[in-house]
Amino acid sequence: MLPAAVRLTRRDDFATGVQRGRRAARGSVVVHLARAGANEGPPAASPAVELNLGPKVGFVVGRAVGGSVVRHRVQRRLRHLMRSRLANLPAGSLVVVRALPSSAEASSAALGDDLDGALRRLIGPRAAGASSTANLGRRR
Repeated sequence: MLPAAVRLTRRDDFATGVQRGRRAARGSVVVHLARAGANEGPPAASPAVELNLGPKVGFVVGRAVGGSVVRHRVQRRLRHLMRSRLANLPAGSLVVVRALPSSAEASSAALGDDLDGALRRLIGPRAAGASSTANLGRRR
């Protein structure tokens, strides 16, 4: 479970993360990352997100993924995978993870690899060396 301070809950925050953020798709997930302090202003739409210096993460698992049991299982797995990757995310960023229909049949290892690949592409060489993104896939 993700701590409450890290979860995206407001529709405006999800919209801001998707509209202002960069997008990377890998296999079974699409990840949107909106960084704080970008040229277009802060990514936060709500004062609650602006005050929090840590990253905020939200998940979108639509009906195309499957029935409610399958969608909730996929969301639980993604939450668990993101919890171990929070330290590697830029401070003040908004991250929206959208599950694609193939995520219903994907193993947790495959979901983790897809998530790592998307995050590595979004965080990129901006991180201090490759050390902060090199450990994305090694925390299992």
